[in-house]
Amino acid sequence: MSTATYTPPQTTAPRTRVAVPVVTATKGIPSQTGVWVAVSAIAMSFAALTSALIVREGSGTDWHRFVLPRILYLDTIILIASSFTLEVSRKRFAAAVSSSVAPSGSSASIAAAQRSDGLYWLNMTLTLGLLFVVGQVLAWRSLVFQGLLLATGPSTSFFYVLTAMHGLHLLGGVLGLIYVGYRLRRNARNAQTSLGTAAVYWHFVDLLWFYLLMVIVIRM
Repeated sequence: MSTATYTPPQTTAPRTRVAVPVVTATKGIPSQTGVWVAVSAIAMSFAALTSALIVREGSGTDWHRFVLPRILYLDTIILIASSFTLEVSRKRFAAAVSSSVAPSGSSASIAAAQRSDGLYWLNMTLTLGLLFVVGQVLAWRSLVFQGLLLATGPSTSFFYVLTAMHGLHLLGGVLGLIYVGYRLRRNARNAQTSLGTAAVYWHFVDLLWFYLLMVIVIRM
């Protein structure tokens, strides 16, 4: 006589849900949009000043050319160097981020060293920016010694206005880099994005100087 055996119904193993990373909004996006809006506004203001310069030059006979201070060309080299040092700083911080996520015991020390290098090159950029401003002041003093003041003529007036406005915008970039450096030292959230945003503004101010120098050399 055979006995029936009871076979319990087979149960399927519970499915394991794959964890989906939570995507959070990046705070750096509004700042990136803001810097592009600021860059556009600054570019339009300088374009308007250039147009006014050309119109004023051709509307009278009191437009006189003058010898430009040679330190303006040294300032140009300083700005080129500042863009280079800023990009070196960005690469150091990017390498520090990559090293910090590497599965290595010495990755923390490597990342710290790369962050230190990044701060060094960032400070170099700040120093070069301040040197540029000092060079602008020396250029103004050189013109004053020649008797060329703001009210001497329309050409000197435009020179002082254009270079002063550019210097103020560059000082704004210096303050921005100081703030970014503070965030990077504290390892604040999105500090890397802030550095990229500040770099966009800094490189724009550098290119703006090349444009202004070309206008000054041709028209003054």
